[in-house]
Amino acid sequence: MKNMLFKLLVVGRVKDPHYQAKISEYLQRLNAFGKVELVELRDDTVEKESAAILKALENERGWVVVLDERGENITSVEFAEKLKACDRKIVLVIGGAFGFTDEVRKRADYLLALSKFTVTHEMARFFLVEQLYRACTIIAGKKYHH
Repeated sequence: MKNMLFKLLVVGRVKDPHYQAKISEYLQRLNAFGKVELVELRDDTVEKESAAILKALENERGWVVVLDERGENITSVEFAEKLKACDRKIVLVIGGAFGFTDEVRKRADYLLALSKFTVTHEMARFFLVEQLYRACTIIAGKKYHH
């Protein structure tokens, strides 16, 4: 398996120590498959958060995946296939509580829905890092995914 490079661009911080512990655990596990960079942006209005996201993506050459309820629903195996096919850094963007402006969606190379359910920011971040780890184990042929 190639050495993957992930950048997580997220609005807000995780306040619950239980979520933070699990997120940190999966970020640590991901280090076995490549480098993970976490960039946290300040909570604000949707417009200011979106402007901060767009600024952070200004010179970004990676594959930009925006997590959005309007995105495509795919399986873990399909997610792994998309990551495996990518030949550059993978930038995953999680917005704030009220989502993004249309400009952020337009900047995305791919819109991905984590679920049809609405979940908290902390759950979304945990779900994303777990699915990244799951995808990496699928790609590597490890026995994590059943």
